[in-house]
Amino acid sequence: MITNIFEKAKGCLLDPVETFRQSKDDELSAVFSYFIALLLFNAILSAALAAVVIEMMPPLAMMTWGIPVPVAIFLMMLVGGFIATLVFGVWLHLWVYLFGGSRGIMQTINAVIYGSTPRLIFGWIPFIGFIFTLWSLALGILGVRELQEIDSLKATLAVALAVMIPVILLIVLAAYFMVANVTTTAMPVLPANS
Repeated sequence: MITNIFEKAKGCLLDPVETFRQSKDDELSAVFSYFIALLLFNAILSAALAAVVIEMMPPLAMMTWGIPVPVAIFLMMLVGGFIATLVFGVWLHLWVYLFGGSRGIMQTINAVIYGSTPRLIFGWIPFIGFIFTLWSLALGILGVRELQEIDSLKATLAVALAVMIPVILLIVLAAYFMVANVTTTAMPVLPANS
């Protein structure tokens, strides 16, 4: 099983189009075994990195609610990563369906899971992790194209809309709360000079 996971990851990184083509008939158990293995890998390395950072900056150890920071990071990456990936897969499938994808939601989720390979393997690396998230988005487009059998433009539009709409909503929400905080914060009154 470990050999299969390693070979699939290698294929996703080095020959993604062919790997997606070969993954059309992957069983649900194989897809989720792969996903859980990479999530565990990512969560362990993220927690280890958090432990190293805490050793260098001990005040950061007090930032959770009684849970050691590395444990909190591990759980967030594992549970949060699992839930976020599935929710994104469902959200993306809505857009894939609207752009003509008719191969089923599992093919979209497979595209998201296999496309997440660079992010899950290398995304924990400080300062450059975002590059692997961008790489994962590009692989997601290839995966949607191959697994849903739609053209590249439709796959790109589906992924772009699935990513940009939540980002725009988060920016608007953050701006709203920032403005609300600034406008409702009491201004100190300076004493008058007599």
